[in-house]
Amino acid sequence: MTIRAHAVALLLILAVRGLSAQDVNILLLAGTMQPIDHVGHHDYQGGILVLHDCLVQTPGVHVTMSKSGWPADEHELEHAQSVVFYCDGGGKQPYLKNPERIAAIDALVARGVGLVLIHQAIDHPAEHVSRAIRWMGGSYDPAVSSRGHWASSHSEFPAHALTSGVTPWSINDGWLCDLRFATGLQGITPLVWSSKSAQGSPSAGNGAITSWGYERPTGGRSFAFTGLDGHDAWKRAGVRQLVTNGVLWSADVAIPPGGAPCVMDDAAIDLHLTRRGDFGRLLYR
Repeated sequence: MTIRAHAVALLLILAVRGLSAQDVNILLLAGTMQPIDHVGHHDYQGGILVLHDCLVQTPGVHVTMSKSGWPADEHELEHAQSVVFYCDGGGKQPYLKNPERIAAIDALVARGVGLVLIHQAIDHPAEHVSRAIRWMGGSYDPAVSSRGHWASSHSEFPAHALTSGVTPWSINDGWLCDLRFATGLQGITPLVWSSKSAQGSPSAGNGAITSWGYERPTGGRSFAFTGLDGHDAWKRAGVRQLVTNGVLWSADVAIPPGGAPCVMDDAAIDLHLTRRGDFGRLLYR
């Protein structure tokens, strides 16, 4: 069979399956949530539902989700162009549960698969920091890093595909800061800065980098966003745009000049809230 005939045959097979040659598979994994908590706080399950609804607005993108932090069928990892974790950190990440899972992420990175970590997922125990920097270009390091909640405004973004269509936003969010990065920020594009003193300006310096894209020297892309402590952050169009762009970019999807489509109104975002009893707050008084 000639190369042309083979290509035609492949396209026919894909057509029969209802797919296209540009299909991209993205795997969204939500970490375990506290059963009793403020509604919206660390709502990993609700967050991946919002992200799902944003990603599928791009033709050819197919999304698989798991609310248990790890796919029930690990073969899903083999078919993904990008894997996204939105979860707790400090060693609670589902992919750090055992050596086999760590090896599975190592294998994904070695194959050039996209990797995305949102919020506390970037917080790695000391023994995993160097590995995480190889994966992501940067990591929370318990020896030097910090975290906190404060109000900040974000209106300065670098010219990059990742920031296409990103509009300014203001928010009181929870951030992870003073992170460790690859030497000289090689391969890293800082995207968002946040600090109590410098707000959201790049003038805050490298210690205030809270979101970035990373092009790995071995091939493949990673994206990190350390905000999104609360579900309402998804209502900021700029946050939603940046994270949607970041996931697609990590999967090597071309981002349109105006940004990937990710239109959602506040009511739709609220529909994805995971309901948890407010009476649980009494346990923390």
